[in-house]
Amino acid sequence: MTIDSDFAYRFAQQWVAAWNAHDLDAILSHYAEDIVFLSPIAAMTVGNGRIEGKQALRSYWTRGLAARPDLHFRLEQILTGHDCLALLYRNQRDQQVSESFEFDGSGQVIRSLACYG
Repeated sequence: MTIDSDFAYRFAQQWVAAWNAHDLDAILSHYAEDIVFLSPIAAMTVGNGRIEGKQALRSYWTRGLAARPDLHFRLEQILTGHDCLALLYRNQRDQQVSESFEFDGSGQVIRSLACYG
């Protein structure tokens, strides 16, 4: 999969809009069934920083969205790479976040890593 600036921009805009709307189905539409998500927030919340599979991710994010009704992301930068991209954004606490996404050949996220400032 070639990650060009058009794909990266569309993905970023749709992804941020889905999160800001708290639309879990729209959020999850970007992810493959065998997604692997790594996050220190997951480690603190559920005791494991590695979430595997779309159903497990749905369960984790359902609880997360319910716990954070003020959740909001403000996109700052889009970085592209080989079969991947990274988004730099600020959350509702004005905390800087970097989230990297690796894509399969159909444009679905197969691996995502969240890092917090």
